[in-house]
Amino acid sequence: MSGKQELRTDEGAAPVGAYSQGLVVGDFVYTSGMGPLDPRTGEVVGADVAEQTHQTMRNLGAILAAHGLGFDDVVKSTVHLQHLKRDFAAYNEVYKSYFTQPYPVRTTVGSDLMDILVEIDFVAYKAR
Repeated sequence: MSGKQELRTDEGAAPVGAYSQGLVVGDFVYTSGMGPLDPRTGEVVGADVAEQTHQTMRNLGAILAAHGLGFDDVVKSTVHLQHLKRDFAAYNEVYKSYFTQPYPVRTTVGSDLMDILVEIDFVAYKAR
């Protein structure tokens, strides 16, 4: 497919597989699912879901910033929580602190994640 541009920044967690941090396609930016990895060490940051959500949002914010976008440009998010019932309230408090209303549309599901408590991906929009 032509017309897609890769987004990459050292300020966000590096890919640990065959995927890009983000892609620009037309007026949309799509991020990969990001977790709470420190961009410099690759280690998990945070012992609880609140700390891990903050690091995940910092990683996503860095990817958005690589294309001149911010959290207000996010239109859709998908969130995976290792322990949906246990961690939803704490994660949600942190998550909403990064946005203003109207909030992006969102899907939050429980998932079997590898050694992390949260993973989030975004779709953002910015007219050229």
